[in-house]
Amino acid sequence: MNTVLLAWIPVLSGVVIAGIETKAIAAIAAGIAISCGALGCSFAMGKAASHAIDAGARQPEVLGKIQTMLLAAIVFIESLCIYTLVVALLLIFMFR
Repeated sequence: MNTVLLAWIPVLSGVVIAGIETKAIAAIAAGIAISCGALGCSFAMGKAASHAIDAGARQPEVLGKIQTMLLAAIVFIESLCIYTLVVALLLIFMFR
């Protein structure tokens, strides 16, 4: 699958990107990066919270441990979202 995508890069660069400035390409790439990162992180947080609530409903006696693990998982998921924000900001401000 990756080879098919990589094969299209010269075609797309000649057709689509020929008349666009580098700053505009960086802004579009930053928008795509932050939207994909935020979308993935929001789905992951929702799934983690859903499974934690289900586990807490099944075994209420371990709810404290589940809540601690959920908060740790959300911290790691949120760090991925922050990394995508950093990448998007680097794309915007490196091509001025």
